[in-house]
Amino acid sequence: MKIHEYQAKQVLSRFGVPVPRGEASETSEQAGEIAQRLGGPVVVKAQIHAGGRGKAGGILVAADAAEAREAARGMLGRKLVTHQTGPEGRQVCCVLIEETLPIRKEFYLGLVIDRAQARPVFMASSAGGVDIEEVAAQTPELILKETIEPGMGLQAFQARKLAFGLGLPAHLASQAAQVMTALTRAFLETDASLAEINPFVLTEDGRLVALDAKINFDDNALYRHKDLLQLRDLNEEEPLEIEAGQYGLSYIKLDGNIGCMVNGAGLAMSTMDIIKYAGGNPANFLDVGGGASAEQVRHAFRILLSDPNVRAVLINIFGGILRVDRLASGVVEAAKATTISVPVVVRLEGTNVEQGREILRGSGLSFVVASDMKDAAEKVVGLAKASGQ
Repeated sequence: MKIHEYQAKQVLSRFGVPVPRGEASETSEQAGEIAQRLGGPVVVKAQIHAGGRGKAGGILVAADAAEAREAARGMLGRKLVTHQTGPEGRQVCCVLIEETLPIRKEFYLGLVIDRAQARPVFMASSAGGVDIEEVAAQTPELILKETIEPGMGLQAFQARKLAFGLGLPAHLASQAAQVMTALTRAFLETDASLAEINPFVLTEDGRLVALDAKINFDDNALYRHKDLLQLRDLNEEEPLEIEAGQYGLSYIKLDGNIGCMVNGAGLAMSTMDIIKYAGGNPANFLDVGGGASAEQVRHAFRILLSDPNVRAVLINIFGGILRVDRLASGVVEAAKATTISVPVVVRLEGTNVEQGREILRGSGLSFVVASDMKDAAEKVVGLAKASGQ
């Protein structure tokens, strides 16, 4: 689960990470009032779940409350298009009004899970204010890393090593180490999957402040954090993904035109890979799970067909816990209750596969049956191309 910048700063502040003074606003009038209270120049920041806001006009400096009001008016309700939103953009429903700071130097601080080590890793860089991916690609030597051992947190010697590695003098290195420790505590105690401060700035008057913040939380741990769950903004999420979640389905919308219904994340990934290998583009990741009911399958099929970009559907099921005959029954029920205007390719294997195939054959519906995954991918790609012409 992602949250907005202003929410991330509220979370980090609770753990002792210094952040600028600021408040969020959903109206231009309120934005002006906040700027008036803060006094002096302020920054007006569009709040969307995507980076690259500054280049898209989503971050503006206002000299006074009147300018802040006008800047907010120009952002609120507008669709902001950045390199992370895609061409459809994201509608701005909220802005952050924040004090400006005299910046001397920008740094990067962040924590992620290193899958290879199965441990969190703290990263720091003197090249702040730009995408860390860009730094990693062009100047990887500028990224410092410290692995965090389970149950230990970021140790004091690790924090000092990182702080001095950033080139900070002794009196500031101690302050930076405290912020790094606080950021690590926030990451671990909230079950985050990502926590970034970019940029982490040194001001002209010698303060270290989190000028921007980003936190993503592990969805599987949110049952332990009811307060964090309240920060979820459904306006920032894909409607079909929200609907799928209500039925216990794992659905992620992609930018292709071949809908995929699969049981098991590994099979879903390999299905998307083989579609790409066959020259097609998957429109989604949809895992109905190992124990899906016929009702869940029915909802999954309907959600797949709700995507207007879908030109063909591939149902790729290996029946283990989820019996093939149950899956077939759900697909037939969904197909009969839905107007199907695109071809459907089915590849079935596993428990009760013959019964499942018989259900499909006797349904009276026009399904294209594939013998294996390669055959299924080639058929669905060909049908999608023909359907799109």
